[in-house]
Amino acid sequence: MIRTSFSIGIAGALVGLGWTVAKAQSSQPNFEIVINAPEGETTVQCVRGCNLAFVERGLNSNQTPTPTFTFNCRNAPDKRCSSMKVGGWITSK
Repeated sequence: MIRTSFSIGIAGALVGLGWTVAKAQSSQPNFEIVINAPEGETTVQCVRGCNLAFVERGLNSNQTPTPTFTFNCRNAPDKRCSSMKVGGWITSK
């Protein structure tokens, strides 16, 4: 009886630990868009139901996705900024 209770307790603890570790991982974007814009400041805005973040160099765990995303490009050889990859997360609002 004690052995069974102990086994059930260990199994529950392992399931809880797995759930906690899985929740701590950052979520991947639901979609990505590539921006090709003129040199200077560019604003990308989600009108409804999503949040955006810069993901060109991978996910940054310190960055919080927001509905509006702005970036600057300077000294582009052809006066165009390309390959600015923005990731998006769908929200339930």
